[in-house]
Amino acid sequence: MVYAGQMDCYENCQDVIDKFLDIAVSKTQVHRVTDTYGEQIGKTVNQHTILTPLKKEEVLYVEADGSMLLTRKEGWKEVKLGRIFKSSDCIHAGEKPGWISNSQYVAHLGGHKKFTDQMEHLIDSYSYPHSKLIFITDGAPWLKHWIEDAYPGSYSILDYYHACEYLHAFSREHFSCRQQEEQWLQQQKELLLESRAEQVINNVEQLNSSKKEARKLREYYLANIDRMDYKAYQQMGCAIIGSGAIESAHRKVIQKRMKQSGQRWSKNGAQHMLNLRVIKCNNQWDKIVALTKTEFKNAA
Repeated sequence: MVYAGQMDCYENCQDVIDKFLDIAVSKTQVHRVTDTYGEQIGKTVNQHTILTPLKKEEVLYVEADGSMLLTRKEGWKEVKLGRIFKSSDCIHAGEKPGWISNSQYVAHLGGHKKFTDQMEHLIDSYSYPHSKLIFITDGAPWLKHWIEDAYPGSYSILDYYHACEYLHAFSREHFSCRQQEEQWLQQQKELLLESRAEQVINNVEQLNSSKKEARKLREYYLANIDRMDYKAYQQMGCAIIGSGAIESAHRKVIQKRMKQSGQRWSKNGAQHMLNLRVIKCNNQWDKIVALTKTEFKNAA
């Protein structure tokens, strides 16, 4: 029941259980049992590391980002999601898109302090004092400040694709000729990859635009200029400079189950479901099985 409950909406779960087990349960029963186990597993969900020990020559990657979830009483609230993986788990097969074979996820609905505490516990458990640690995030100030304060010796990369989004927003607003826009955009992206963000800022300023997107781009780049050395970053680890890993994590951990049509969550219920989704995606379902053999057997 719990496994079905964290995979799909409760209405569909009762049909699946009936088809596989020939046991009739109501959506209310599935909801109650799923929520009970989701709450209980929250006490240990981020307690242990799941990846193999980090070797000295390996790079530990950390990506983090926010995703909005609709709650019943407070409207849209941000779920903070983290993904931790090693360079040796980044698989490349010829011309095919690469993928990450093993990751550890953290998800929290609410303030960033509890989220960063959970992330630090895992990061510190993985990394040696002199291991190479690489963070890839957007320009959110809380993320930037957390990394600077907690891991001053690490590499903090501004997600390249977020940086490009500001270029696209400005070019759409400034250029009337699409061909001219595409040519200009390509030139600026190449400059970014050559670690020439200051030149990009100058190129924007030379266009003498009074549009708000020009100001936003300049402020964003200047605030993150020390995190935009993309030429150097491409020579580290697996040469990852973008947020593809955390974007796919949003879909896998949160959106697939929790952003279906018409869904709204209580804050507690959402966190309980997030706990179960993390346990599932971390391949730790044996923890749930173990709970069914303890005092929660009667609760179920």
